[in-house]
Amino acid sequence: MRFLCISDLHGHADALRAVLRAAEARGYARLLVAGDLCFPGPDPLGTWKLLMAAGATCVQGIGDRALATLDVAKLQARNDHERERLRRLCEARTELGELIVARLAKLPTSVRIPLPSGDELLVVHGSPADPTEGMDETMSDAELLALIRDDPADVVVCGSTHVPFDRWVQGVRVVNVGSVGEAPGGRHAHATFIEASAEGITVEQIVVPRDAVAA
Repeated sequence: MRFLCISDLHGHADALRAVLRAAEARGYARLLVAGDLCFPGPDPLGTWKLLMAAGATCVQGIGDRALATLDVAKLQARNDHERERLRRLCEARTELGELIVARLAKLPTSVRIPLPSGDELLVVHGSPADPTEGMDETMSDAELLALIRDDPADVVVCGSTHVPFDRWVQGVRVVNVGSVGEAPGGRHAHATFIEASAEGITVEQIVVPRDAVAA
């Protein structure tokens, strides 16, 4: 089975469309999304519709939780950046509508998937220990182990930090799939293929130009 694994779309439907088109040319059986789906980018509704049409399995990211739960009336912006973020959050809620916002609120913070090899794959936004705390490629093995927790899956698929990496830590394979919508540089998107068979798994991380598909 081939999984297409992505994260941190942040409402950039154009970048997601480019990734899906590139992935369709290769073929995949299931789309796994490690959170931060719709905020704060320009097209939250278009992003959501693309994910639903693709039958995506999604976990909740920090931005998804903010969209679904923050009480804007109780927040006081301290600077122009925060005022803009709050304004955009209100706009995104309106664009998505109450039903989709409610679905974002109900997304799980993690999903475990059994693999044909007998191994288990875990999808989480940040880390197994804390869905809000990302695993960064610059972290030491000890730092990563603290975030992997005592009962990890064999393969941990995550996002949050926007920079992809593939690393073994004491028998656990940590695959950060980077960002579709906010990859550093802004002109490309990240995606990861995970091929799972009875013999084991292979991981391939790719970069897709965001202008590969016209909006």
